[in-house]
Amino acid sequence: MKKTIALALALLLCFSVFAQGAAETKTETPALKVGMVTDSGTIDDRSFNQGTFEGVKKAAEEFGLECTYLRPSGTTTTDYVTAITDLYDAGYRFIACPGFLFADAVAQVQAMYDDLMLVIIDDALSAGIGANSVAVVFKEHESGFLAGLATALKLEEGSVGFLGGMEIPSVQKFNWGFQQGVIYANENYGTKITMDPSNFVYSGSFADIALGQQIANTLFSKGVDAVFCAAGTTGVGGLNETKNRALSGENVWAVGVDVDQYYEGDLGNGKSCILTSAMKDVTGVAYDMVKAAVEGKFPGGTLLTLGVADDRAGIPASNPNLTPEIEAKVAEVAALIKAGTVVVRDNGAGLIK
Repeated sequence: MKKTIALALALLLCFSVFAQGAAETKTETPALKVGMVTDSGTIDDRSFNQGTFEGVKKAAEEFGLECTYLRPSGTTTTDYVTAITDLYDAGYRFIACPGFLFADAVAQVQAMYDDLMLVIIDDALSAGIGANSVAVVFKEHESGFLAGLATALKLEEGSVGFLGGMEIPSVQKFNWGFQQGVIYANENYGTKITMDPSNFVYSGSFADIALGQQIANTLFSKGVDAVFCAAGTTGVGGLNETKNRALSGENVWAVGVDVDQYYEGDLGNGKSCILTSAMKDVTGVAYDMVKAAVEGKFPGGTLLTLGVADDRAGIPASNPNLTPEIEAKVAEVAALIKAGTVVVRDNGAGLIK
């Protein structure tokens, strides 16, 4: 009888341990894997793609997540869908897609995988934002405005130009805001900056570094003193041309885009040819979205529109090429934009298109 009771107790104990193990196995959730698909540029474009991935990677490192990116074979919707699907099939359930070119691909994929969290940056998904997607757009015209203001205050007099990528809303708004900033400086601070329509150029590409250098060369040869390079990798070509000319002794400047590109203009002597940068906080937004996903707070189905008032658009708070006086004036105007006293238009009415 004692042997029978002991055997029963042993079997009960084994069953309890097995049941506990089975329950633990059943409730264990695999760690989130986060990824990104690059836009038409490269991951090291020192601009939009790189800035976004740095945010994803920073969050992944902080939360101990597996992280990677894919560069599509091309820039068609099919190429983007394939890349997103490849990441999904590899177990990635958070994917950031930086660039308006992803709009159709995200619209398709969000309907295919309801357990996939998607973030598209620079497009409002007019076809509809799925419950598992977040669309993020920035007020580029506001950061462009502050960059134009700072540029005019730095130069005081002279000529400025613009090197854009594809002629799309986000790039156009950088251009229009930049012009309004220059005009504001001319009207309120007595600067004398000219803007010739022929010096405002869209290259049609975000990935042609040689073309960017060629266009910048043309603009500088025409007497432009500073070029706003808002063209991804193509814009890096413009930065390179500025750097080469500065190294040869010319007093020329470039304005960076998306992220603080000050160190991209490093002249090797402790100085840089980057006057300032018109930034939008793609790194911070990418980080925040991963963090929200990890915490179960991913705001699917929403459109985020971010600008100066949200501290997501503007220029770097400090730049050795700008005096404290210039930085103070820009900060004052930024406060007026936050307060709604100064309104920056997001259209090209009355401006160089």
